[in-house]
Amino acid sequence: MNARMHLSGAHPSHQADEGERLAVAVEVLGLLADRTRLALLRRLGEGEADVTTLTGATDATRTSVSQHLARLRLAGLVTTRKEGRRVVYALRHGHLRRLVDEALSIADHQIGHLPPHD
Repeated sequence: MNARMHLSGAHPSHQADEGERLAVAVEVLGLLADRTRLALLRRLGEGEADVTTLTGATDATRTSVSQHLARLRLAGLVTTRKEGRRVVYALRHGHLRRLVDEALSIADHQIGHLPPHD
């Protein structure tokens, strides 16, 4: 994982040059290009959840889910907070939820042979 990957919530006044923006976008999209991670992000788009809940939302083992969540956390795409002994995960920002929703909408259109639209 590239050091640039940690998305620190840069605002337009702090935007990187176009090359760096594209590189980071490629890395984000690369993280979404995994079935388990996409399922985890889709579920987290519905609200916070712990590892047990997230394991139920995928076909993956608890160990695999934990490893994917660690990767998403290191990339700065999800946040964590402690709730007693549980770790609760959440999406870092709504942009990611919308990106996942749009990717799934594209899939729905392709599977259902629906016409494109804006």
